Amino acid sequence: MVTSSEHRPSTVGELRESGHVQRTVKEEIRENLLAALRDGRDPWPGIVGFEETVEPQLERALIAGHDVVLLGERGQGKTRLLRTLNLLLDEWTPVIAGSELGEHPYEPITPASIRRAQELGDSLPVAWRHRSERYSEKLATPDTSVADLVGDVDPVKVAEGRSLGDPETIHFGLVPRAHRGIVAINELPDLAERIQVSLLNVMEERDIQVRGYTLRLPLDVLMVASANPEDYTNRGRIITPLKDRFGAEIRTHYPTRLDDEVAVILQEAHLTAEVPEYLLEILARFTRLLRESTSVDQRSGVSARFAVAGAETVSAAAVHRGAVLGEADPVARPVDLETVVDVLRGKVEFESGEEGREIEVLEHLLRRATADTVRTRLGGIDLAELVDAVEQGDPVVTGERITAKALLNELPELEVLDVLAERLGAESDGERAAAAEFALEGLYLARRISKNPDINGQTVYS
Repeated sequence: MVTSSEHRPSTVGELRESGHVQRTVKEEIRENLLAALRDGRDPWPGIVGFEETVEPQLERALIAGHDVVLLGERGQGKTRLLRTLNLLLDEWTPVIAGSELGEHPYEPITPASIRRAQELGDSLPVAWRHRSERYSEKLATPDTSVADLVGDVDPVKVAEGRSLGDPETIHFGLVPRAHRGIVAINELPDLAERIQVSLLNVMEERDIQVRGYTLRLPLDVLMVASANPEDYTNRGRIITPLKDRFGAEIRTHYPTRLDDEVAVILQEAHLTAEVPEYLLEILARFTRLLRESTSVDQRSGVSARFAVAGAETVSAAAVHRGAVLGEADPVARPVDLETVVDVLRGKVEFESGEEGREIEVLEHLLRRATADTVRTRLGGIDLAELVDAVEQGDPVVTGERITAKALLNELPELEVLDVLAERLGAESDGERAAAAEFALEGLYLARRISKNPDINGQTVYS
């Protein structure tokens, strides 16, 4: 594998002298994958929760040289996983300089490149292509045409005087242009049947047909795709011969462990304010409860993007409060979770019988997620002192119009607040206020204190 730009051969003669060995794209991926596994390197950086399930299956499929389709509901990371495949390609690979399809200097396949190779011999110029340019992706839509994927006759070339039978009149589509690379098609069943038929030859015989005549191009591509399982198994959505040509069908899934769910949020969310980890855990539990709920259409699934968007919304609520009230370093608090239900309910598809109850279901499951997180995070801490302080003192008011300092000033100096801060890693006023509010919400959900809105829309614990 060539990595130094200073020593890359610039002609096919220099390339041969360097000892370069041509490999197919599947051989390249196989050998680089095996090298990563032997060295203990992670071939799938940024992929969370698939270590014991999807990744081993995909690795075996790639070692076998199979074309692959990933089956899974929305938001399971199918596209993210496909986009890491190009990391298994050599960083740089030689191509015939100026060639339309990026052909290997040792093996030109288009008439124009074959002619140039015969004329120039060892002087045929060589360019170098980065692996990021060897991954092509297409979202399947009903209006996708054969010309988009395979190619069509170019009327401009015909107007220049070439005959329709001349192979050089063809304008190549996405698949031929991905020669010596990876082609990914997202939502494969959304392709019309006649478009699916056009891929049959590409995947089996590795040639293409355009407007009635066949070009025998030995295309060197790895075909990968993603699909919803229900659509993929529906005979009316995908033709059986195309399914037969994929060597491996791999089922993806949502994170099976809570820690993985939180890790996905931390990795993907762009947070504009500090969000304590226990709030992210609430969002992760909330998402998992939605996936288990009989009120939610599980065929559609609840995307990991739901929890990510929830974290970003909670973070934005804290920033908004900070801007309005003049807090320099706003920290998200449990009260900010209320914004998630209002903003993100459209991202969840409910069963038809739940019409009109969507908000009720979401609020109930969010309360359950909060209660579960309080039990996990605050287990073993005696909160009786905090209960007594709320019962005997003035009510504690919180909300989007209450600063962290104002919330802390409503509470007397209690030893239990220091214990909470230590358990939750709270140091600043914003973090300590969030920790105190977290405990108050837990006490309310355990029915040890009450919680009501006041006339200004703020939340009152009493």
